[in-house]
Amino acid sequence: MAKILVVDDEEPIRGLLRHALIANGYEVVEASNGTEAIHRFREGAIDLVITDIIMPDKEGLESIMDLKEIDHDVKIIAMSGGGRLEPHSYLQMASKFGAQRVFQKPLSISTLLSAVEELLDSD
Repeated sequence: MAKILVVDDEEPIRGLLRHALIANGYEVVEASNGTEAIHRFREGAIDLVITDIIMPDKEGLESIMDLKEIDHDVKIIAMSGGGRLEPHSYLQMASKFGAQRVFQKPLSISTLLSAVEELLDSD
């Protein structure tokens, strides 16, 4: 069973993703910010990371860079609803920093699940 780290500062979004992923046979670990995400990732055996971009403490772009430094091959899906910039700008940066898939919020769960399956099957 693949283990997915879901990183978002909004608990309702983490909960929605957790339920959808568990219902599709994945194990889920959660983090509410980038600092916690790096800690959870170091605890071991994460197959894929789904992260928000705009978060307090350590935001997603910095987290993506840190995750890639720890494990260059980590699979990452980034999502953003925007902030000071349009979501597209943050997502472009996330792609440049190493996210393999990027999505603007709100996003369809089926689209996200398809991306998860595709990335996990690419091993």
